[in-house]
Amino acid sequence: MTASSSTGQPARFLPLEQADFQRLEHSGYLKGLLQPFKGKGLEVWANQCTALRDDLIGLAQRRVLQQARAYPFSLLDVQLAQQTTGAGTTFLRWRNHDRSSMGVALWKSLLERPATPASLIDDLYAMELQRIALNMQISLLHTLGRQAQECASKAAQAEAAYLRRVHGHAASVPSTTPKESP
Repeated sequence: MTASSSTGQPARFLPLEQADFQRLEHSGYLKGLLQPFKGKGLEVWANQCTALRDDLIGLAQRRVLQQARAYPFSLLDVQLAQQTTGAGTTFLRWRNHDRSSMGVALWKSLLERPATPASLIDDLYAMELQRIALNMQISLLHTLGRQAQECASKAAQAEAAYLRRVHGHAASVPSTTPKESP
């Protein structure tokens, strides 16, 4: 598929389409959110969210970053790059070549510069919209997976306390939750 820009020239950056997302493993991860969880259901759902997040990061690396690093975008002094966070997930960020600065302000300045070829403006805009959406999706999946894992840990602790009381013996489950919340 060849898209054209507002200048009538062929687009150099092709945003992800529905077919790209359909290639990811789809599970009932969202419609499954509002249902009773039994047994290992929370852990399974947490793992599905984490796996889907990782698949989405892989898609961003293969399709979006690959295009963003190619000619003619590779000639620009601001580029799209990946950043791995301390929480263990990866987001797309704008940065300069020497990595001394990062953020959307770099993209804005790139767009405003007269030296930036007009033929790239539509593609840079499409890239930014793609970056925003992917980062939101990655963030949501990361948060859902983390919350579900914490909930599964609390449920296991509750089950252990229940079994100790009901069966009168020590069924213990180690705590994997870093902090206890109400």
